[in-house]
Amino acid sequence: MVKKILLILAVAAVFGGGIGLYYFNKKVPSMATEKSELTVTASELFDAFDTDEDAATAKYVGKIVAVTGTVLESSTLEDGTPKVILDTGSDFGVLCEFDPNTDHARTSFEPGEELTIKGECAGLNLDVQLARCVVVQ
Repeated sequence: MVKKILLILAVAAVFGGGIGLYYFNKKVPSMATEKSELTVTASELFDAFDTDEDAATAKYVGKIVAVTGTVLESSTLEDGTPKVILDTGSDFGVLCEFDPNTDHARTSFEPGEELTIKGECAGLNLDVQLARCVVVQ
């Protein structure tokens, strides 16, 4: 009886470990293939958070948002991933960190350039944060 229980536990452990390993190694899909749920301007997005952060969090956070705006600033992270801040007309902007799982056609952007960027809204942290971003063609 004890051997049966140990065998069942061993099989369950191997099965559980296999499932865990699968999810650990599963790649996050590229944002380029995801469809945007909402479309706004950078100013509208920032104003929504500035006016009523709770309502904006409920509406935008965790959703894929296409944001159109003017590049205020552009830089590159240590791993070579681009980062862009879109101008909102205030002291803060919309910070777009590009998707490291995507090969980007462009990795440099000029201040004053008009762009539409799609990414997952992560909320407000001085700037409105968008993660896993890609440029919408």
